[in-house]
Amino acid sequence: MFGLGRQKPPAAADRDTWLVAGLGNPGPGYAGNRHNVGQMVLDVLAERLSARLTRHRTTTMLAEARLRPGGPKLVLVKPLSYMNTSGGPVSSAAAYFGIAPDRVIVVHDDLDLPFETLRLKAGGGHGGQNGVRDIIKALGTPDFVRVRVGIGRPPGQQSAADYVLRDFPSAERAQLPLVLDEAADAVERIIDDGLIAAQQRHHAPKA
Repeated sequence: MFGLGRQKPPAAADRDTWLVAGLGNPGPGYAGNRHNVGQMVLDVLAERLSARLTRHRTTTMLAEARLRPGGPKLVLVKPLSYMNTSGGPVSSAAAYFGIAPDRVIVVHDDLDLPFETLRLKAGGGHGGQNGVRDIIKALGTPDFVRVRVGIGRPPGQQSAADYVLRDFPSAERAQLPLVLDEAADAVERIIDDGLIAAQQRHHAPKA
């Protein structure tokens, strides 16, 4: 079940269309937060593809682009809801464009991975990430692709809720563009070469 929006089964032509959702919270006050790293990756992809995100009826900021001329079509979305209610906008956009869940890629922060670490997977649980949890509920299946961007665990007694809503510190900000570029590369490689090939490339230890 796709959730909100115009509902239709995916047509054959839609198998070459991918929805890429970058998770976070809306508004400039949250833009630099660790929790918004998924949206930062989406901004990198949009810039690469010269795609301009605009407000869409699916309660998202949305852009359509080709990965390259004649290549796969990408629907780039940022939910305009808060992180914990990401499911409605993502499922609505998937339904609007007739995109099956296995052609949905969700980019999000992950507390269980060290900073500068990426992990790619399809299906499985939400790992405590409430945006992913809500998308599973809204799509009616966990069978979509996730690009997990590590932000590390909070130090000392700091709560996870406070930690994810803080901006990256200066030392991490210096490395952040490289992390965002690699995550954007991972999205492109998933689409071009498949998940396994992307895992082999991006799960490899860094030299």
